[in-house]
Amino acid sequence: MGNSRLVAVDYHDDLKEVQGDAALAALLSAPNAAAPFDRLEWWRGLVEECGYFPVIAVARDGDARAALAFYRAGRRMEALANWYSFRVAPIVSPEADRLALLTELAADLAGQAPHIIMAPLPDENGETTELVAAFRRAGWMAFAEQCDVNHVLNVGGRSYGEYLASRPGQLRTTLKRKAAKVAVTIETAFNPDSWAAYETIYASSWKPEEGNPAFLRRFAQEEGAAGRLRLGIARADGVPVAAQFWTVEQGTAFIHKLAHTEESKPLSPGTTLSAALFEQVIDRDGVHLVDFGTGDDGYKRDWMEEVRPRYRLEVVRPLWPGNWPIIIRQCLRKLAPRPPRG
Repeated sequence: MGNSRLVAVDYHDDLKEVQGDAALAALLSAPNAAAPFDRLEWWRGLVEECGYFPVIAVARDGDARAALAFYRAGRRMEALANWYSFRVAPIVSPEADRLALLTELAADLAGQAPHIIMAPLPDENGETTELVAAFRRAGWMAFAEQCDVNHVLNVGGRSYGEYLASRPGQLRTTLKRKAAKVAVTIETAFNPDSWAAYETIYASSWKPEEGNPAFLRRFAQEEGAAGRLRLGIARADGVPVAAQFWTVEQGTAFIHKLAHTEESKPLSPGTTLSAALFEQVIDRDGVHLVDFGTGDDGYKRDWMEEVRPRYRLEVVRPLWPGNWPIIIRQCLRKLAPRPPRG
């Protein structure tokens, strides 16, 4: 790895320490961060609102940085993420030798934990592939498997009208018949009354109980202060019946949450609200990608055009006896015959 002797590895369990590293702090803040999940504020929210005990592992080579964010779970470490995280990924300086830094980081992590799990990982830019390579080079056994999917829309320079014309006929018919039945507002600043309306709608919807409402509200407040918030509310006769929480960043719109009340279902307020938000982000915000997060919900296929895999990476130190059952299980899975197709 040439200059590997120059690489230093640090660990931070206090996120204030991360801000003391100017190069790392810049990498973990807008506009360098490509998504909310790559920002220090997101990690801080997970720690302060969700009770995670963080371990931020950082490899340094001059001004270049590579960082992986974890939390401790007994003797194991897992990626610092929760159900609101669309993905986790290594954070690496653009000019860095990515594989070299990640390999040094993986080697040093052996002294922190014998068992590490990271999910959901993307691989569009080789993130999972390079992590597997780095950990294996550093003496770990690495097992990667698909754990979820991510629905996205590549706008491809289309206007909202052109995009809408390509949607399924049933969706377009619903919009024509139902759009006038609700009034839609889209807010870009955090409004406590509108957020209360979102929470009321969510509680009256088909969705399961909110995982951590304090974390989500905090995130919405931060995004509103930064101008990245897009909170849509649909009202029928003045009563809020559907809500969606989107953010826009670096040319991407992220769809975080959506819900409508069960009583309003005949009005299709969610469809009308989605259409308004797609028009907002395509024609006014000029995004090139819309990201619908994880999960293979059927309604996502009406709006999205591509499905990307998400992976779970489990890495273990082979000489630690506690890992032997994991290694045996993984090897047996690879040897098991696959069920016939069709």
